[in-house]
Amino acid sequence: MTLIVRELRRGDPSDAATFARIRHQALPFVLFTPESVAYDLEQAHPDAHYQPLLAEEDGEAIGTAQVGLVHDSPEPGQGNVNIYVHPEKKGRGAGSLLARAAEERLAALGATRLLSWVLDAPANRAFAEKRGYRASRSARFLRLDLANGTLPSLQPPPSGVELRTGADFADDPRPLFVLDAETLLDEPSDLDREFTDYEAWLTETWHHPLLSHELTSVALVDGRPAAFSAARTDGGTRYGTVMTGTGRAFRGRGLAKLAKNHSLHRARAAGFTEAFTGNDADNGPMLAINTWFGYQVCATEVRYVRDLG
Repeated sequence: MTLIVRELRRGDPSDAATFARIRHQALPFVLFTPESVAYDLEQAHPDAHYQPLLAEEDGEAIGTAQVGLVHDSPEPGQGNVNIYVHPEKKGRGAGSLLARAAEERLAALGATRLLSWVLDAPANRAFAEKRGYRASRSARFLRLDLANGTLPSLQPPPSGVELRTGADFADDPRPLFVLDAETLLDEPSDLDREFTDYEAWLTETWHHPLLSHELTSVALVDGRPAAFSAARTDGGTRYGTVMTGTGRAFRGRGLAKLAKNHSLHRARAAGFTEAFTGNDADNGPMLAINTWFGYQVCATEVRYVRDLG
């Protein structure tokens, strides 16, 4: 048996498809497509030094890693190491080889702190702890059966509130950037991030191939974006919300529920059968909203952290 780790090749559709396939098998509640994998690599911010890795056993790809620096954090030296191996190919050394290659790469780039999301299973946690990582916080993946479940009924917006879609902001999405940047600051996390670069946000968020402008919902108060639910789709039957938030001045009015319900109903009408989302375990308000919609926890992950040097 020969086991190697190599970089995902730019401009190679088969490599992107292989990476997406393994990720789908390891993380069926997260949306990946060959197009999104290729886009993330080609359009990554230069300061991220982003590079996906593949582990191959006798020429067969069995493991993946996402490796890069967090370019939008005010604290330099933060590195991401997210490793997932095909569920039927674990225990063959692919994870260890990927971790070693990723850690060496990030250390050479000056990383001082490594962060890794790990599915909450004894073997995964033991793997991380053996490599010197410590558990930090947890998050939950949630699933909603759009085909057979019952959504809350649509309610007319309150006076002064208007519901629009992301497509209505095609000519000028900057107001959504401002709202997204504000809500990000209040997301529970062990990693500070700030959206200050509009052009980077356009590339990484607004123009991302998975983002559906048509299914993204925005609640306006007196013409100003106040809450939103950003939607992604895989081009098939799977739909996910990757961020739902409300501006600080508009909280406590049910606007996030309103926007997300608007998006979910339109997603079901468009033929999507599964809805996915994720929440930090400490994000009580958003977990309560998703419980109200009928989402159920389908997996838990744990953030592990390792300090270098």
